[in-house]
Amino acid sequence: MVFSSITFLFYFLPIVLFCYYVLFRKYKNTVLLLASLFFYFYGEPKYIFVLLFSCFINYFCGRLIEKIPKYRTLILVIDLVISFGLLLYFKYFGFLVENLNTIFSLEMVIPHIVMPIGISFFTFQATSYTIDIYRGEVKSAKNFWSFTTYLSLFPQLVAGPIVRYETVQNELEQRTESKETFASGVRRFTIGLAKKVLLANVLGELVAILADISVSSILSYWIQAIAITLQLYFDFSGYSDMAIGLGLMFGFHFLENFNYPLIAKSITDFWRRWHISLSTWFKDYVYIPLGGNRKGIIRQCFNILIVWCLTGLWHGASWNFVIWGLYFGVLLIIEKTLLKKVLKLHPYLARIYTFILIVISFVIFHFDDYHELILFLKGMFGFLSIPLVSQETIYYLRSYGVVLLVSLFAISPLGKRFVHSLMCKPRFKHVIDVLEVGYYFVLLFVSVSFLVDEAYNPFLYFRF
Repeated sequence: MVFSSITFLFYFLPIVLFCYYVLFRKYKNTVLLLASLFFYFYGEPKYIFVLLFSCFINYFCGRLIEKIPKYRTLILVIDLVISFGLLLYFKYFGFLVENLNTIFSLEMVIPHIVMPIGISFFTFQATSYTIDIYRGEVKSAKNFWSFTTYLSLFPQLVAGPIVRYETVQNELEQRTESKETFASGVRRFTIGLAKKVLLANVLGELVAILADISVSSILSYWIQAIAITLQLYFDFSGYSDMAIGLGLMFGFHFLENFNYPLIAKSITDFWRRWHISLSTWFKDYVYIPLGGNRKGIIRQCFNILIVWCLTGLWHGASWNFVIWGLYFGVLLIIEKTLLKKVLKLHPYLARIYTFILIVISFVIFHFDDYHELILFLKGMFGFLSIPLVSQETIYYLRSYGVVLLVSLFAISPLGKRFVHSLMCKPRFKHVIDVLEVGYYFVLLFVSVSFLVDEAYNPFLYFRF
């Protein structure tokens, strides 16, 4: 079940909200727990036991770390081995066998293992909990069902953001719902839904069309590459918006996961803005423990490559993800050693430089076939015998021009800043308040209208 589906919007969510708000306070977490387990069961019936097993192991180990400090390191190691062992088996075992066959000319049967939805997210979330207990940064959950509610909470269960226990620890037991918070959640959810349905899905159609046009051109390759980048951004940031909005509806305040990353002035800046919960996780639990930047530039470069190799692998069991991660690792090293001063001197050129590199990165991310990737990159940079522009390219550029322009405008905070500037002026505030209601109603109505007869409605990050 995805958030951008009729089943979720008109059946699951209204029923859960009704039960949540009509019952007494002591039953609210029970409602969320049952709803979350049903939400996961609906998509992955047999793998509900993997989720529950992860809850049990991490809860149990968290309690033992706190109760038996003498053996806390051993307990943490056992917890990490089990948690990451599950992740490695379900996500990477087939990939490992395939590569062993290739390298050593073996004929082992490649197992067909279906990966539980969201296992990367809830594994990272669970292990951050036990590591934080080990470090003394949080206290372990006293109640198993309370911890299970945290780990299985349906707004962020299958695609993040990665919510640390310390972020919601107090709100699990003591949170305040209000009309203002609920309304803010509805607004945020609506924005996310519109990003997903009106932008990401339409951009996905454009990507598919340009991949099959009869006469390709250099321009068609670049339009497709930009559309791939924008689709990924609006797909994932839209889901994060919906998750944050749902959290607010139930009284939870999740941290932001995106901060206009496509207007970043450097790759370093980009990764401070893109998938913030993941990059923060790797920084706190891998990069800094490895030594960070405290042991000289050579060790720092090594640490960066390790982190970005793992970041690439986290996204999927495919070599294009490893290359994608190392691509960013190399760029970050170059920025930290050679380009730091240059990027500060030319902010507008820095944005153009960063955007082009991001677009290239998501082309690598998009193609898991090496030959298709090389062919696409050759097309982008004029190494194929194709024209600069073709009539077919111009036709589709005109057909999807409005969506592309709206998307490029929406990756910046210009619209938000303009509205806020008007809100500061008393004569406009009342008008903006009235228009705002109509704006969100129209967004919701149009988004749902698109969903009613739309066949193309995948969510890209479910595969991670």
